[in-house]
Amino acid sequence: MIKKPRIESVELRRFRSLDTRTNLSVKEKSYYLNLEKGFQGEKIFDKWIESLKIDCLILNDLLFEQNNTFFQVDSLIILQDIIHFFEIKYFEGDYIIKNDEWHFLSGKEKEIKNPLLQLKRSASLLRRVLQDLGCHLPVEEHLIFVKPDFYLYQAPINLPIIFPSQIERFIDSMNKKSSNLTSYHSKLANQLLSLHVDESPFIRVPKYSFDQLKKGITCDKCKGFIDHYEKYFIVCPKCGHKENITSAVLRSIEEYCLLFPNKKLTTNSIQEWCKITSHKTIQRVLSTHFKQLGHGKSTYYIPNN
Repeated sequence: MIKKPRIESVELRRFRSLDTRTNLSVKEKSYYLNLEKGFQGEKIFDKWIESLKIDCLILNDLLFEQNNTFFQVDSLIILQDIIHFFEIKYFEGDYIIKNDEWHFLSGKEKEIKNPLLQLKRSASLLRRVLQDLGCHLPVEEHLIFVKPDFYLYQAPINLPIIFPSQIERFIDSMNKKSSNLTSYHSKLANQLLSLHVDESPFIRVPKYSFDQLKKGITCDKCKGFIDHYEKYFIVCPKCGHKENITSAVLRSIEEYCLLFPNKKLTTNSIQEWCKITSHKTIQRVLSTHFKQLGHGKSTYYIPNN
């Protein structure tokens, strides 16, 4: 049972929007693409976990603070007698371990951060969190690589690593174990969820302003900008995708709120953000799908919920 599903982070969603509406620097673009790869790797892992049939609780994308130190957990799987902790990596290409140092083999050899050190650090902090909750279930940590073209040379056999070719066998071995969860395990999962930190201190989105960003509705398929619209539909000039105008405006409003959470939602601001859509259409969408506050020129909108 999935107690905490995986969703795209605010950081990743903001980067996607900024990549469309401004020119990211080389460093920013590289960081953004690594976020995309990381999320893609996590989705691959989630697909494998769908074949897990035993009684368990799954918690994804957790962020904890322990002794003024933040640490992330990609996935936790709680079984009857053990907790599995997974650090998921979407590494591709060839790597080698030399004297506990990890090197990427591509043209000129380059040393990278040792992912096992991160795994051990996070696992140690997780154990302290569990101890504070009075939980003494053992934690077994795993560094799991999900991309088939990943290869690691000179890896000692005793490392807590799951290679792509081993994932299916690992899931099969878990399915063969006995696990009967009780209210104790549900309480533990809820306690961990209550400790999850919603706002990550690790967000590295570059600074931006409303005036800096390109305005307009983007295509839901190819992310190109729409340069014309009909009464009820918009049509992408690049890929030909057709979308209901209300749906397109709502997408744009969601993006606006994501990028500018502290700005008021007004007819004028959204008309300027969407650029091509009429004042009447914007007002209709806002009044239908949002709650109106204020009157006249001071009118603004907030979500109904």
